Amino acid sequence: MRFNIREFTAYTIPVIPLSLVRLGVRCMIAALYRVRVLGATNVPASGGALLVSNHVSLMDGFLVGWAARHRHVRFMIWRPYYDHWAFRGVLRALRTIPVDLGGPRAMTAAIQAARRELEAGHVVCIFAEGSVTRTGNLLPFKRGMEKIAEGLSVPVIPVHLDRVWNSIFSFAGGQFFGKTPRRWPYSVTVSFGAALPKPANAWTARQAVEELGSEAAQLTRERGATLPARFVRLARRHWSKFAMADSTGRELTYGRALAAAVLLAAEVRRMADSNKMIGLLLPATVGGGLANLGVSLAGRVPVNLNFTGGKEAMAYAAAQCGIRTVITSRVFLAKAKLDAPEGAVYLEDIMASLTKGQKIFALIKARLAPAAWLTPKGDPDSLATVIFSSGSTGVPKGIMLSHFNLTTNVEAVLQIFSLDERDRIIGVLPLFHSFGFMATIWLPLFTGGGVVYHPNPTDAKVIGELIHKYKGTFLLSTPTFCGTYMRKCTREQFASLRFVVVGAEKLRETLRQEFEETFGIDLMEGYGMTEMSPVVAVNTPNFREGKEVQIGTKHGTVGLPIPGVAVRIVDPDTTEPLPPGQEGMLLVKGPNRMLGYLNDPERTAQVFHGDWYITGDMAKVDEDGFVAITDRLSRFSKVGGEMVPHLLVEEMISKACGDAPCVVTGLPDERKGERLAVLFTDSTITPEELWRRLAETDLPKLWLPKLENIHHVDELPVLGTGKLDLRGVRVRALELSSAPSEPRT
Repeated sequence: MRFNIREFTAYTIPVIPLSLVRLGVRCMIAALYRVRVLGATNVPASGGALLVSNHVSLMDGFLVGWAARHRHVRFMIWRPYYDHWAFRGVLRALRTIPVDLGGPRAMTAAIQAARRELEAGHVVCIFAEGSVTRTGNLLPFKRGMEKIAEGLSVPVIPVHLDRVWNSIFSFAGGQFFGKTPRRWPYSVTVSFGAALPKPANAWTARQAVEELGSEAAQLTRERGATLPARFVRLARRHWSKFAMADSTGRELTYGRALAAAVLLAAEVRRMADSNKMIGLLLPATVGGGLANLGVSLAGRVPVNLNFTGGKEAMAYAAAQCGIRTVITSRVFLAKAKLDAPEGAVYLEDIMASLTKGQKIFALIKARLAPAAWLTPKGDPDSLATVIFSSGSTGVPKGIMLSHFNLTTNVEAVLQIFSLDERDRIIGVLPLFHSFGFMATIWLPLFTGGGVVYHPNPTDAKVIGELIHKYKGTFLLSTPTFCGTYMRKCTREQFASLRFVVVGAEKLRETLRQEFEETFGIDLMEGYGMTEMSPVVAVNTPNFREGKEVQIGTKHGTVGLPIPGVAVRIVDPDTTEPLPPGQEGMLLVKGPNRMLGYLNDPERTAQVFHGDWYITGDMAKVDEDGFVAITDRLSRFSKVGGEMVPHLLVEEMISKACGDAPCVVTGLPDERKGERLAVLFTDSTITPEELWRRLAETDLPKLWLPKLENIHHVDELPVLGTGKLDLRGVRVRALELSSAPSEPRT
């Protein structure tokens, strides 16, 4: 008689006692995973309970069951898996509930089966997304959980599975099977939240699961997991592969990049002595990238100075950080027409002083020395960089970001875009910009792919040529810059691009459509701020395969929060959470939240609300979790992708027309994203005269409001508390700017 493994599995396992089947599953989970369990006491010791979980891999049911050790969990599973010969015996022995998506009647039967189990005092788990995520993000929750819990007295417990995405049974890499484990056993976290208030619905459950994910992500610190340590490990693994290039023609492999960084690190330690922070005044080039790597390998904190903000702003940043050494380039200073900063050390001089013997020794050391010899001691929470941002007050804020902040942000972006060693990032954003620092220095060094730099993001001709030459796949830019690319780049040049992500200003729908028609690429809008290292939310590609459709992009929104980040919409006055679709203040939290503002604990306290960061932006979150920014309460505008602080412009207006009240606000602009508008109350001066006086000041041209957007008013809108009504100001400025008027000269 021929032995049939399928029949043996199907008929033997169901008759084995449940305790033995559970023991076998536990042994399997213990062999594959190292599971951390949080909030296990939230699962009641007796009586029915409905667990509502996210769905990341094919092993999720077993992981939840293993984590709820004191209760047997009956989880709901898609019928094709339930009927598969390889799983059928185990799944039936574990009392799973099959879910047939064939129609309303079949769904009703599954819901009724789950309700009977709950009424009988059992624990049931439903994966409310309906299917395993293919996008790497938390999907919308289906309303089936509401039908199951309706009218029952059982608690509804949110459950989150963290760090499961890169396990071999997830869809990471575009497939469920055939992957090589990154580590063995694989560390995951299962979090059980407090029971949801009744009546529980899909929205509150999803929100609770998202927040559990943010809290679990805070626990992913690993000893010694700093940015330079990651770079050393990856560079050795991809020694001979392309790492970086720029528009000057310079190219480096990972091995040469590591050797150069080791050389620079030795020089930094020698010349900086006890200096903790090192200033960098360099453009987005191979030299700029290497300088940041070298400073980090030296155990120092790189501070990229914003050379577009003016000499005073750079001096202020240097003073705040106690910077006595600034690495720069004579060639760059000449091209940018900048004066040499105090404590300047030139890359050209450093490279000229190195002997051939030093270079050979650095290459051998980079290749063969123990990694601990190359990597400075440090923990994930130590300071990685300080990035200065003018913000709403006009006084530069030193935003302190840790290695953990940046690492978790990079890993979240990699998860939702599935970047790997085949990808090449086009680095056109300045290195003093938070997106430029994270996405063009560290992001490619986490993938084993490469980066191609060009210091001028408006130089469309060269950028198109670089993308074509190096087969660039990922471009991070702004809508304004993308409008330039449409006019000067060809479809052939952009053919290799997989993703084009834009931020810093509102993406206009007309521009998005024109870009897609020109290049065949859908612009994906994102949202972030330096305080969050910086990515908070972003649209991602949709997934479609057969009948399976998962939406990653909703035009008009800034996408879903990235993994590990939670968002909350609250009433601006009471901070009470608001329901989906209602506008309110946007709060965000996650492991990427900054350490705080340098030397400014008071301002740090003002923007922290418990674990949440107060963005100052008004937004709405829809039923599916997509975020739409509706207004900016922060006192700055993004004009052509550049941040313009309202307060500094207001100070110039006050000097030009006395101390009479005035205010600057931002209005939508078809070409530049936003434009400045002015309301002033001084009756002794005309808008024409005010504009003339402003034009004679040192205001950058980009910061100068146009004459047609300068308006005299009798008084400025105020709130009942006496505070300036910023939203009312914007509405009034829109009315005045759109009203017909006599031409001004």
